[in-house]
Amino acid sequence: MSQRADDLITVIDVGSAKTRVLVAELHEGALRYRGHAMIDSRGMRKGLIAELGPVTECINQAATEAERLAGGVIEHCVIGVGGQHIRGVNSRGGISLGTRLREITREDVRAAVDRARSVSLPADREVIHLLPQQFLLDDQPGIHDPVGMVGTRLEVNLHLSTCSGGVLQSIITCANKAGLEVTETIFEAIAAAEAIVSADERELGACLIDIGAGSTELVVFFEGSVAHTAAIPIGGDHFTNDLAQGLHVPVPEAEWLKLEFGHSVVTAVPNSSELTLSDGRVIRQRVIAEMLEPRARELFYMLRDNLRQGGVLEALGAGCILTGGGARMAGLLEVAESLLRVPARIGSPVKVSRMPEELAEPECAVLVGMLLYSHRTGVLRAAEDGGLKAKLRAMFAGTI
Repeated sequence: MSQRADDLITVIDVGSAKTRVLVAELHEGALRYRGHAMIDSRGMRKGLIAELGPVTECINQAATEAERLAGGVIEHCVIGVGGQHIRGVNSRGGISLGTRLREITREDVRAAVDRARSVSLPADREVIHLLPQQFLLDDQPGIHDPVGMVGTRLEVNLHLSTCSGGVLQSIITCANKAGLEVTETIFEAIAAAEAIVSADERELGACLIDIGAGSTELVVFFEGSVAHTAAIPIGGDHFTNDLAQGLHVPVPEAEWLKLEFGHSVVTAVPNSSELTLSDGRVIRQRVIAEMLEPRARELFYMLRDNLRQGGVLEALGAGCILTGGGARMAGLLEVAESLLRVPARIGSPVKVSRMPEELAEPECAVLVGMLLYSHRTGVLRAAEDGGLKAKLRAMFAGTI
């Protein structure tokens, strides 16, 4: 028996290497896995859409397979947004509540957020997320939910994650052409963090680093809120291409060599270890590390500079968490700890009920995280809507 489309939650991660679709249902208030599909991406380059047609075909193919396994109809989807065009900006704004103390309402909170979001942005930028960091009531900081409190002035520190409007519209167009309506877009690093970063890490300060094929996205949490978002134009494919060019081998063989024999720290590889390439050449394994280490150090130098410019380099009390397919390369944790001077670990997503083991891997963190993020924000919106409806019912009841 097929399931109604409204009962299913579908998320899509269109990456440079893979296009992934995951379908789940709400069962007694909890998420339960229904089906998924993964296919090789086409039409993508460096994390961006290069050709609409092939990307549309990939989404359609993966969605059709996931739909078949889920036994239901997919009409709506949530889609991830990533790539080097991502920018984060912090802003502050607020509203006056009058000269006399009064209670803060949800409408006051929305008005303060609207005032803070009115920061000037380039014409081609689109806001993906509006993320309050803290509210200030009559200059009292550190408030997370001011509704019900009393004061005369409400301010908010806000983080805005923005992306290229053209890139965002391109990915939505591809999904639409594949017969899917996009109901929500999520920055991929924020999605991955939903499935990996703990509440304690968010409070102490942590950086989630999602190393994809075409680029690396990051989000920094501090005191429980998002403090910084950004993207670095280096991903796993750059390491592979370095090997392909340096060793004069095909890209698929370079990818295999990277995963099987690659290391980001030259001195960790025995000088005597050798291996044979597909064309019969024998090389020292350390040669591979000599090509990979400079790229790894470049990535984390750029990450360090980005964190410093964002004012959050010293805020990583809980360290950094590496995820994404690129995080699998040996030695990256050592490079991260050496250059960022904080503890580092590999992050894998938490499991959803009935979810296969193959999805509980770093390369699926964005996919699983989008599902969790969409569910959580949907529950919050439903609670707010329910509260508003209750107020309206009470108002009308009072007039009868």
